[in-house]
Amino acid sequence: MSNEKLNSLIAKKNRIELSINKENNQARKERTRRLIQKGALLEKYFELDEKSVEETEELLKIFSSYINENKPKKFKKEE
Repeated sequence: MSNEKLNSLIAKKNRIELSINKENNQARKERTRRLIQKGALLEKYFELDEKSVEETEELLKIFSSYINENKPKKFKKEE
């Protein structure tokens, strides 16, 4: 295999890795944004802005089974 062909393959590999990293970073940013938005809604509707993460989790554990059992079909996970 010539150096030119080898360099071409290495460059192609680097472009693919760069593309994958870009997609992964975009997905990570989208997830981060979604988590921030959901956290803001949680604080707003449950008045939790003064509570710690541990207190918030404790409250969610108390109500999670009730909410999961009674949520409308459109909000249920499809299996």
